[in-house]
Amino acid sequence: MTTRDESDSPAPGLLDTSVILDLDDPDVGDRLPESTMISAVTLAELSAGPHLANDASERARRLTRLQEVEATYVPLAVDSAVARSFGLVTAAVTAGGRSHRRRFADLLIAATAHAHGLPLYTRHRDDFTNLEGLVAVHDI
Repeated sequence: MTTRDESDSPAPGLLDTSVILDLDDPDVGDRLPESTMISAVTLAELSAGPHLANDASERARRLTRLQEVEATYVPLAVDSAVARSFGLVTAAVTAGGRSHRRRFADLLIAATAHAHGLPLYTRHRDDFTNLEGLVAVHDI
């Protein structure tokens, strides 16, 4: 019997909120690494979802997704390392001529990936433009 050395294990990936929202899509799940993580920012975005829903069925759907995510993941915190990475990520985005103000949550998620040395998986690659050299962004 051959055992797998941990150094052979693929690196975990950080999932953007857009990926979490589409996890039921088989095309998404098949393109993710075996081990995945989320940022506390994604949990915050998902927590707002039920409160922003326009009707009861959508509110229930969003609440179910939130509960599934809470049962599955222990989110990575926004700590001092993430805060420092946020400065680098913000500088890279603004140097590329893009505004960082409306993309605060996305940039905190990217900063979480940077601080932990994780690749970032997203459904909206354009949200993470100009981060080359800081974060490996995978559009799925």
